[in-house]
Amino acid sequence: MLANERQQQIKELINQRKNLKVSELSEIFHVSDMTIHRDIKPLVEEGIVEKTFGGISLIEKATRQVNNNECVVCSRRIQDRLSYRLILTNNRVESACCTHCGMIRHKLLEKEVMEALSCDFFTHTTISARNAWFVIDSTIDLSCCQPQAIPFNQREHAEGFVRGFGGKLFSFSEAMDKMTGQISQTKACCQHD
Repeated sequence: MLANERQQQIKELINQRKNLKVSELSEIFHVSDMTIHRDIKPLVEEGIVEKTFGGISLIEKATRQVNNNECVVCSRRIQDRLSYRLILTNNRVESACCTHCGMIRHKLLEKEVMEALSCDFFTHTTISARNAWFVIDSTIDLSCCQPQAIPFNQREHAEGFVRGFGGKLFSFSEAMDKMTGQISQTKACCQHD
């Protein structure tokens, strides 16, 4: 039996039983424990299961991001050019539709965040959000959550954008304070049109 066939059968079993032991899976498929560990690794990375002592457990849909193309905060569809990604402990990644939602989630998970990534508005390249500059209150409407924060890798690009389209320039920590000051208003500012 091929690895992808075993993985599919493991998915079916875990959905039925919720918890499985590695040794039990080894017996069912007549393979070594190490082979089962290799088979479940992609399932762990996809967020379908989590490792437990001696086995795996199903991660309930209510506690995982069901669709990697949906924002973890407001469930909007994620567009790469606006996205904000959080690299968390335990090799988890969460994606938000925009800097607004990303910073709100970042603040809530602050102790688990290893890195935050956004997309430079000018160059469309991935940048470290912590080193970025953000334009807030611009006249440009990106049709996402409000207030919007537009990331730039270089301060000069952000300043030029402000000259052309208005807004105010903020460092990461200043933008974070402004966005997370909106937490109580998140439902109102993240509503779908």
